[in-house]
Amino acid sequence: MRICVAQHVPFEGPGLIAEWAVLREVELLVVRLFDGEVLPDREQLEGLIVLGGPMGIYDEEKYPWLLLEKQQIRLAIDDAKPVFGICLGAQLIADALGAAVFPGVEKEIGWFDVLQCASNPFLQLPEPCTVLHWHGDTFDLPENAECLGSTLLTPNQGFTVSDGLVALQFHIETTPESLDALIEHSAEELAEAGDFIQTPQELRAGLRHLPVLRPLLFGLLDRLFLGA
Repeated sequence: MRICVAQHVPFEGPGLIAEWAVLREVELLVVRLFDGEVLPDREQLEGLIVLGGPMGIYDEEKYPWLLLEKQQIRLAIDDAKPVFGICLGAQLIADALGAAVFPGVEKEIGWFDVLQCASNPFLQLPEPCTVLHWHGDTFDLPENAECLGSTLLTPNQGFTVSDGLVALQFHIETTPESLDALIEHSAEELAEAGDFIQTPQELRAGLRHLPVLRPLLFGLLDRLFLGA
C-alpha cells in the first residue's frame, strides 16, 4: 500500500509514522506542499495522512496551496479512502466536513491528559493518557462525528465519522527529534504568556510518555490503513 502524507512545513514531518511504515512495509509518499508539490489525483490516492503545521486553515492568502489541499481532502473522504489527520490536519478535515474551525480560548502547548469521550476501536486511550498538544485553533465536531477525546481546555480533541477517517488534535506521532524541531522553530510561541504553555524543559521532560504513545499510534494506523 502507498499512503500519501501531506506535509505543511519542513519541521513537521511524519515522525513515528515513518517507523510504522518501515515495519509494516508500507510506502509513504511525503508530499511537501510548502515546496510546491501537490497530492496525486484522486484515482491514484490509496490513503492520506495530513500532518500538522503552524498556519491556520483560513490562511489561504498566505498559503494558496491550502485551497487545493482542502479540495483533495474532501475528495479522499468522498471516495472512502482512509484518512488520518493530526493537529492542523484534523482541523482541515473538520473544515472539509463543514465544521467550524476557530481560535481556542488559549493556546495549548505541552503534555496534558486527554480523556476518552467514547469507546472506539481505532483509539483506546489508557487512563490517564498524557499526550503532546501544540495548537491555538480548535473545531466543532462535524455532523454525525463521534468525539474521541477531550482536555480541560479543549472539549473536541479528536473525532471519527466512519471506519476510514480519524482526526486527532494532539500528537501521538512525536519523536525526540520532531519535538526538538518544534521547539526550535516555534520558540516565539513558547515565549507567550499562558497557563497551558510549557517551557522547553517541561516539553522535553514529557518525552517519558512516548512508550505509551507508540502502541497507540501503531494500533490506530494498523486498523485504519491495513484493516488489522
